[in-house]
Amino acid sequence: MKKEFVKEAVYDKSKVYTEKDFLNAYGISQNDLARIIPPSEQIGKEKATLIMLVRNRELNDALKSMRAMEDRFNRKFRYPWTFLNDEPFTEDFINYTSGMASGKTSYGLINKDQWSIPHHIDQEKVKANMEKMVSKNVIYAGSMSYRHMCRYNSGFFYRHPLLADYKWYWRVEPGVEYFCDVDYDVFEYMRAHDKVYGFVMSMYEYLVTIETLWDSTKEFIRTHPQYLASDNSLDFFVDNHPPTQSGEKEITGNYNLCHFWSNFEIASLDFWRSQAYQDYFSYLDSLGGFFYERWGDAPIHSLAVGLFLPKTKIHHFGDIGYRHPPYSRCPQDVGSHQSGRCFCSRKDHFDDDGYSCLPRWWNVAGQSVGAGIKQMD
Repeated sequence: MKKEFVKEAVYDKSKVYTEKDFLNAYGISQNDLARIIPPSEQIGKEKATLIMLVRNRELNDALKSMRAMEDRFNRKFRYPWTFLNDEPFTEDFINYTSGMASGKTSYGLINKDQWSIPHHIDQEKVKANMEKMVSKNVIYAGSMSYRHMCRYNSGFFYRHPLLADYKWYWRVEPGVEYFCDVDYDVFEYMRAHDKVYGFVMSMYEYLVTIETLWDSTKEFIRTHPQYLASDNSLDFFVDNHPPTQSGEKEITGNYNLCHFWSNFEIASLDFWRSQAYQDYFSYLDSLGGFFYERWGDAPIHSLAVGLFLPKTKIHHFGDIGYRHPPYSRCPQDVGSHQSGRCFCSRKDHFDDDGYSCLPRWWNVAGQSVGAGIKQMD
């Protein structure tokens, strides 16, 4: 019944729906709580959505990101938006975001079990470790909500019922900017070119936040060698190390801390739903590193796609200009600027920053200017 409701229910903007309304009328669980806006006709042909994890107080930043995304990409394709929150969305949030979107919008509530400290976690140890990190001035060291967000993005967002019918997503965060027109369907490009994960920027992680993540990953591979892909991206994560070869059953070397910055992701939901990734996340979650340290979803996503997939399944969108404070990137080819496709400063370019790992990626995977510059073949 719930799938039919999600597709067919008419949302009445004059009424504020509560969880009780949904439960009484449709027998829908808390996980399925959502407000469904009558959709505009979708132009893009893929089963894809733009997804934003956001809070009501971030409405202005959400609208800023949406305006840029709609202007640069989505007004051409009208892909639906999916908003997720650990609290019910306000009527203002729904009204303004649904007005900004060119496609359908849906609003989901996060399951409390997925946004709380698991029972097996030693909370006294968490508190002590957080205090140590705060004393070292580690960013977000004292934030429990940040830890919940990283854990949710690592292991739960793709399980939300609102995403059940989708195969692809573009992660959009509040307060970001997009500097270039994207005139092709990125989801179609990913499917047609057999890609699984797409990124824009890559950088180093803070070691103090993931001190045991690499050793934990090596241990997981030792017990699950079947998930290790041949010709993977191990040479991106470990300096002067070749990719995994057929028949190898473990990973060696020291992690150089490079990862794909996951606030921008265009990726396959089916990869996160795979047995390999589900087992990996469950193992990591059992160790408590999201709370005892401050494991982020960026290195976890990166290690998973980099080790469980051949390198050819990962795509760098070199044609997309993007800013997530404090970093920006801007396509460097002259044509993108002379044509008016992009408006950004080519000098404000994180790719060449000393903290960027993109030169390492180019070294092991080759450099691509992007599909918007080199047209889809």
